[in-house]
Amino acid sequence: MDKMLLLDPSDYVGVSFWIISAAMVAATYFFYVERDRAVGKWKTSLTVAAMVTGIAAIHYFYMREVWVMTGESPTVFRYVDWLLTVPLQIIEFYLILAAIAAVATGLFWRLLIASLVMLVAGYLGEVNAANPTALWVFFIIGMAGWIYIIYEIFAGEASQISASQGTVASQQAFNALRLIVTVGWAIYPLGYIYGYAGGGDAAALNIIYNLADFVNKIAFGVVIWAAATSSDASKPAA
Repeated sequence: MDKMLLLDPSDYVGVSFWIISAAMVAATYFFYVERDRAVGKWKTSLTVAAMVTGIAAIHYFYMREVWVMTGESPTVFRYVDWLLTVPLQIIEFYLILAAIAAVATGLFWRLLIASLVMLVAGYLGEVNAANPTALWVFFIIGMAGWIYIIYEIFAGEASQISASQGTVASQQAFNALRLIVTVGWAIYPLGYIYGYAGGGDAAALNIIYNLADFVNKIAFGVVIWAAATSSDASKPAA
């Protein structure tokens, strides 16, 4: 029988790929259906949430086959996924703020560029993992992009707009999303370190990355859904 049709029950990495593939599809359907319950501009936010999990599902179908058939990390597919879905998640922050205030496009571009620096540096580090210097220099550059995003959503213009002009629902969503970006996204550098330090561990790298995607993409969408369907969606903050 063709190996691509088999999944070894002891292959926990392969099992994690299959579980998350199904979870991403289910989340996409849920966010799309629930869009009808949202009000106003929140519909767009739920559409973006569905796009994030939908794009991830497509790539997980490919990534799980690469792993099951070769036992190698599907690095290219993973970063193609991230290069599409992470900017979409950045767009969610902008959409939440744009729904409640006039937001300068410069804020969006700063967050987008920081996310691209983070991702491109991570990719260059992983594809040059045989070169320890490149591996860790690019890791530091990627971390700098992530730290800037954290600064912007906690102390920069984005945080100030949310605090001063946000509705009850938008503030709840914004605060939950920045917690995910801080705590949830921290799983990715942990996977990078654990996967490449001390000779590397492809299984650990992919399990940690898969866990991070499960938490960050689906939980990210759930936060948007909770705010979009809340009775406080348009209620001004006190």
